[in-house]
Amino acid sequence: MVKEVKANTDAVEFTNFHQLQIDEARVYMNTAHPYWFDTSRPTQENSVLPFMLERNAANAPDNVCCRFADGTIWTHQETLNKTRQTAALFESFDIKRGDYVLAWLPNGPAVIRTWFALNYLGAIFVPLNLDYRGRMLEHVIRETKGTVMVAHPELIDRLADIETSLDTVLSVGGEDGIIGEKIKVSATHLEFDGEVSTPADMQPWDPQMVIFTSGTTGPSKGVLCPYLQQVSVGKGAYGYMTSDDCILIDLPMFHVGGVSPTMAAITNGATMALYDGFSTEKFWKRVKESNATTTSGLIGSMAAFLANAPVEQENVDNSLKIINGILNDQAIEVAKRYNFRLCSGFNMSELSVPLVITTEDRVAGSMGTPRTGCQCRVVDEHDYECVPGEVGELLVRMDQPWETCLGYLNRPDATATAWRNGWFHTGDLVRKDEDGNYFFVDRLKDAVRRRGENVSSLEVESEVLGYKSVAEAAVVGIPSELGDEDILVAVVAKPGEEIDGKSLIDYLIPLMPHYMVPRFVRVLDQLPKTPTNKLMKFAIRDEGITADTWDAEAAGIRLKKTRLS
Repeated sequence: MVKEVKANTDAVEFTNFHQLQIDEARVYMNTAHPYWFDTSRPTQENSVLPFMLERNAANAPDNVCCRFADGTIWTHQETLNKTRQTAALFESFDIKRGDYVLAWLPNGPAVIRTWFALNYLGAIFVPLNLDYRGRMLEHVIRETKGTVMVAHPELIDRLADIETSLDTVLSVGGEDGIIGEKIKVSATHLEFDGEVSTPADMQPWDPQMVIFTSGTTGPSKGVLCPYLQQVSVGKGAYGYMTSDDCILIDLPMFHVGGVSPTMAAITNGATMALYDGFSTEKFWKRVKESNATTTSGLIGSMAAFLANAPVEQENVDNSLKIINGILNDQAIEVAKRYNFRLCSGFNMSELSVPLVITTEDRVAGSMGTPRTGCQCRVVDEHDYECVPGEVGELLVRMDQPWETCLGYLNRPDATATAWRNGWFHTGDLVRKDEDGNYFFVDRLKDAVRRRGENVSSLEVESEVLGYKSVAEAAVVGIPSELGDEDILVAVVAKPGEEIDGKSLIDYLIPLMPHYMVPRFVRVLDQLPKTPTNKLMKFAIRDEGITADTWDAEAAGIRLKKTRLS
């Protein structure tokens, strides 16, 4: 018998038992690992999105599939109908199987219709960060070589300043027009008089989407994900879901945190309630209006914001049962206060939740242990096993084919490097204890984790070096009081020049997403380097915030993410 998930006001418990719907038979997870994965050959009906939409419409046509912020509700049958209709619209623009189509849309009905319809045709969904602009926007479009984009009208003007491969932009709710000499803008509401009635014959190993990394070791790479991988991520992160659940999704669709819970909902025939971005003030209102039993997760500083918010007694009695997230003090406090459970694991865009945390062997600070169907190793720089307690790189391999990504789009060298010797190299430094618990130590890759986003220090440094007075720059992460890190940039001025922190930040704001703009600026006479002239970022990181460090937030500069109506 599966253990029932109930609220616990005395302590936070972590789920031992979950259940998944596989081939219409319930498979119960064992106590050793909370995420049990079926290793039999997958089918279209249980792993390929369009066929799961067909299945859900046939099995439960009148059950709610999607709830949106404006109160709109789609049943499973309506979701399938709109998918088929939008697929016919895209087909009229000559979108076909294998095409990479960019989607630059906020969470809402348009991005769901676009994603599902593209996959229905066998095309590949490429969602883009709403904060992209300038060279970063140009880079990700160039990586796909895509010619068609579906976009929110308020974003389209950014395309005028860059060189792209685009020739068609479908402006959802916008107007007809032209960008430059080449790009035709066509207004649409994604409606069409007709439909595509049969999905493309896609298989679990075929490409479904491209998720762009945050460029942790250089320019962002496109992670090419097959259908089975995203289904597996959904099982790994949200394996407790059944058709009776409603998942509140407030993480963006250009992030695994948005697409994975959507896949989990479709896989299990559950309901999704979609909102455009996390809001501390609106969180509990959204839970109540959707009757959500879970959410897309508490990542970054989300738990800290909820923990620091005033307690309203009416929110203590709520519909939430369990949430996936980082198991820090704030998340545990929120779970205790509002009577829901927590589960957690480690994942990357390239993988499908290789490490999970169980109740029995939970150890403070641990990333967890390998889930069923996954192998993990800790190795030295030559890929040889480290002894327990020794720090090395985390390597991962799955038993089931196609549960990891297909590689990096148009980057065979990067793909070969990441998968050398038959294992995926995560770039994360960890250690493993005698009992098999894994602990995060540091990053091999040059990145900062800020507000739930991985920020490439190299990309930030590249923009900083464009400022007229900067000769050298080094970006590091500084622990934040809200969890994750804040960005500090150490700069050296050109001879005869001076650098003012506010002027530098004002220069950077229009060039990059809000979460990449440094909070702290420190001006140095020289950057710390080794005798062989290699930069020692750890020295800057270890010194942290010094008396001569300029703070943008203290100066009244607080940047927010792009919000679209």
